[in-house]
Amino acid sequence: MLDNQNEINKFFIRRKENFKCINCEREVEGNGYTDHCPYCLYSLHVDINPGDRKESCKGIMKPIKTVDERNNIIIYYKCQKCRIKRKVNASANDDIELLYQLL
Repeated sequence: MLDNQNEINKFFIRRKENFKCINCEREVEGNGYTDHCPYCLYSLHVDINPGDRKESCKGIMKPIKTVDERNNIIIYYKCQKCRIKRKVNASANDDIELLYQLL
């Protein structure tokens, strides 16, 4: 079951961070809202609340599917370590072909 995203999102902390993707190893320039790699869509399980970096798991978040909700693409993830499931909005710079492959 997914976490209650509405409860979590009210505690958002904006962090502008660049990172090297754990999956595809490409450099990603963060904009303060970047929570996944736009090239392969993978992420890391580092936050309890968005941006807090307080999650101890640190597992790889694998994109498992996408859903188009009223022209807003949602990416669903499953942590490869602790198995928690989360969802995030796709970003404008995400690989559109990859997003649609996961539909």
